[in-house]
Amino acid sequence: MIQSMTGYAAGTAGSARGTLALELRSVNARFLDVQMRVAEELRALEPMLRERISERIARGKVDCRLFLAEGGAPATELNEAALAQLKTLAGKAKKAFPKAQDLRVADVLRWPGVVAAAAGDERELRAPADKLCRRVLDELTAARGREGAKLAAAVGERVAAMRKIVAAVVPLLPQSVAAYHEKLKERLREALGSADDDRVRAEVAVFAAKVDVDEELTRLRAHLGEVERVLEQGGAAGKRLDFLAQELNREANTLASKAASQAVSDGALELKLLVEQMREQVQNIE
Repeated sequence: MIQSMTGYAAGTAGSARGTLALELRSVNARFLDVQMRVAEELRALEPMLRERISERIARGKVDCRLFLAEGGAPATELNEAALAQLKTLAGKAKKAFPKAQDLRVADVLRWPGVVAAAAGDERELRAPADKLCRRVLDELTAARGREGAKLAAAVGERVAAMRKIVAAVVPLLPQSVAAYHEKLKERLREALGSADDDRVRAEVAVFAAKVDVDEELTRLRAHLGEVERVLEQGGAAGKRLDFLAQELNREANTLASKAASQAVSDGALELKLLVEQMREQVQNIE
């Protein structure tokens, strides 16, 4: 199945410490690039999230956002080191200002760093976070798959159109050579009063060799067949399809440079336009 690199999915899950929320967004990129936006208390889960994402996604820039909405009042505890430091500072201040009032409990609790959130057990979150990540990845993969099917259909339409152009160009080549033959004979008659058949045949042979695009048409058909095979095979096909688009464009340019008639030149131009449209779609495929 062809996958797009663009997608979005989100989900939530309950845990012993509150509600976990996960968002995954993916866009185009040359390689897999995972950007993590994880709350500080969830940093220990980051390696697991990266591993799960890399198992399911081969290419694209993925933004992963995970946060925790604590359930109820958060557990807290006193920071013994901060308390000791505050006590020392209060003693020094008391010596400097003997008549100053003593610290109240409320003042102590408001002092920065004295009251700290109790450290939660990361193991309480690992299992629900893992399950949530797998579920959201399923949704993201499904979204990328739906978009990928549309991209594959668009590329397939361009391939079919290019095949028609190639088929239309094939009979134009003998016609161009025949037209050049008659034109050359007419010019010789006008210049010399007669046409030298040997000379005409030699000139026509040179012309036919210069405008021969049979090899280019063969390669075009081969590349188009390979594009169809890759689309049918599915998987991470974006880089392969991008390479094939470059090769198709190369052959279309050669066809245009050897064009022996306006009809062939027009066909080559249409091919180049279709290849460019195909490349725009391929840029979004994983």
